[in-house]
Amino acid sequence: MNHIKPSRIPPLAALCVLFLLTAWTAGSLHAASADQTRRIVDSAQLFLDSLSKDERSKVMFDFNDSAQRKRWSNLPVNMAERRGLRMGDLKASQRDAAMKLLAASLSRMGYEKVVGIVESDEVLRKEASRNAPPFGRDEFFISFMGKPSVSEPWMIQFGGHHLALNITVAGPHGVLTPSLIAVQPARFTMDGKTVRPMGRETDKALELVKMLSEAQRKEAVLGSQMRDMVLGPGHDGETIQPEGVKTSSFTETQRRILIELISEWSGIIHDEAASAKLDEIRGNLNDTWFAWSGPMEAGKGYFRIQGPTVFIEYAPQRLGGDVTMHIHSMYRDPTNDYGKKFTTR
Repeated sequence: MNHIKPSRIPPLAALCVLFLLTAWTAGSLHAASADQTRRIVDSAQLFLDSLSKDERSKVMFDFNDSAQRKRWSNLPVNMAERRGLRMGDLKASQRDAAMKLLAASLSRMGYEKVVGIVESDEVLRKEASRNAPPFGRDEFFISFMGKPSVSEPWMIQFGGHHLALNITVAGPHGVLTPSLIAVQPARFTMDGKTVRPMGRETDKALELVKMLSEAQRKEAVLGSQMRDMVLGPGHDGETIQPEGVKTSSFTETQRRILIELISEWSGIIHDEAASAKLDEIRGNLNDTWFAWSGPMEAGKGYFRIQGPTVFIEYAPQRLGGDVTMHIHSMYRDPTNDYGKKFTTR
């Protein structure tokens, strides 16, 4: 859909290999809370140390800057302004430091998913027409809200087209909501291998809806047409009435698949925060709802998971023709977006 100058950034797939070999070894997967937070803060400081004074002034925002907090979108960067530092404007060493910070803040699965989404946008750039919006690896932005600290709350924002990560760090707590996770193309080839950054979400959701009983399916399926997201960008603080089937009726197998599906979003953040979040979600499964709208085919149906502390939407998009190749999704916590449980005093 567009063309920009060839990226000067080394392929993020190569960066993925480098960081996955270093970031999750030496027993770091299950570090204590203080150690995990320190690791993130240290990685953030290394990135800041790589910047010039002018670059620092562009990447740093006040923690209470409400305009910057909400300055994220699914749209290309020429349609929705991002502030901070553009990845394409950074030196290779600075980009490396930024990616190492993401590796420290996310789980292995989460980092791989983010790299896949960025790489999919690079595919889109290469296939786009000259007058299309700017896509690609260069067009992602990073910013901080607040000063990196092991005790005081601060945020990392990283995103661009089809990606918006809002990572709140508040002492031992890590929060990923709200975050927008999307992809186009949803399937592409890289280094001779098929890559599906959101493939597990697509497959597990179809598996779940197909294993519902006839009675459960009558409640879960809202209609035969796809829907678009209801609580996407620009809808902070809003709620909707739960619809679908209440998962208190689920069998143990259905619950297991549901938890695996939820984990594709809740598990993007580093393992320790992800584990705590999933425990919280499990505790509310009897008050959680699952809804589906559209064809019961892989990647062709909208679905929603809604509980006291989790809200997930998955919405295939018609733009581009093949709805299975263009996916939008949203991950929220109505009680804790932007980590407000841990930052409100």
